[in-house]
Amino acid sequence: MKSIYIYGASGHGLVVAEIAAACGYSDIVFIDDGENPYLCFEEIKKNRDIPIALGVGVNSVRAKLFDKVKESGFQIATLIHPSAVISPSAAIGEGTVVMPNVTVNAKAVIGDGVILNTGCIIEHECVIGEFAHISPNAALAGAVKIGKRTHIGIGSSIIQGIIIGENSIIGAGSTIVRDIGSCKKAYGNPCREIEDII
Repeated sequence: MKSIYIYGASGHGLVVAEIAAACGYSDIVFIDDGENPYLCFEEIKKNRDIPIALGVGVNSVRAKLFDKVKESGFQIATLIHPSAVISPSAAIGEGTVVMPNVTVNAKAVIGDGVILNTGCIIEHECVIGEFAHISPNAALAGAVKIGKRTHIGIGSSIIQGIIIGENSIIGAGSTIVRDIGSCKKAYGNPCREIEDII
C-alpha cells in the first residue's frame, strides 16, 4: 500500500488527492492546520517516511509550506497525472502537480511547487518559476518565461518569447503579446498592466 499526505484539505487539495490516487497511492490522508477535523502537521511529524503533496492553491502559502515540510525532513511528492504528456527532455521540479491532459514539450523547465492545471500547454523551452500556477487551458508558446509565484489565469494565451515577472497575476482569458513586469496585475486582449501588487 502506497501512502501519502495531502497538505491542505480545500478544493485544490481534493483535486491533488485524486491525482495521487491516479498515480497509485491508495492510503491518502489529508492534513490541515485550520480549525477542522483533519490531522495537523505537528501530529504527523513522526511519520517522515510518508511523502507529502502540497494541496494549497495560493502560491505564497504553498511556498511557505514547501519550506516548512522540507525543513522537517519530509519528502515532497511530485504528482503527474497519467494523462499528461511530458517530453523526456523537460525538467519537472520537486512538489509540482501536473493535472490531467497537460502537455509539457521539449526542454521546458518547471520549477519546484508549480501547479500545471488541467489542460494547460507548456511549449518548448518555456521556464516556469517556483510556485507559479498555470491555470486550466492556458497556452504558453515557445520560450516563455514565467516568474516565481506568478498566476496565469484560466484560458490565457502567451505568444513566444514573452517574459512575465515574479508575483504577478494575469487575468482570465488574457492574450499576452508583450512582457509584463513583476508584482503586476494585468489582463485583457491584448493584455496590459493595470496596477501594482503591493
